[in-house]
Amino acid sequence: MAVVLRLQRIGKRTQPHYRIVAIEKSSGPHGQPLEVIGHYNPKATKDKEKVTINTVKLEQWVKNGAKPSDTVGSLVKRAAKAAKAAVAAVVAEPKK
Repeated sequence: MAVVLRLQRIGKRTQPHYRIVAIEKSSGPHGQPLEVIGHYNPKATKDKEKVTINTVKLEQWVKNGAKPSDTVGSLVKRAAKAAKAAVAAVVAEPKK
């Protein structure tokens, strides 16, 4: 059983929304996922709202041998970058 981390499309035709899922490689695009790890909304305005990932679950699946797709890998990097920027903004904010 090879497990991969990939996107699974949900939502309407003109309102795309994706789940980041851990799923068997042989499952089709609408197969039952083993676990939902996060969400990706390409129409959101802010990077923080575009990608939501549960990093604990992500690390657990990668540690157990799941391979992320190219797109999921880039989304993970984007989410980490957005989280780092949010922390920097909070630290740099002047106290009143």
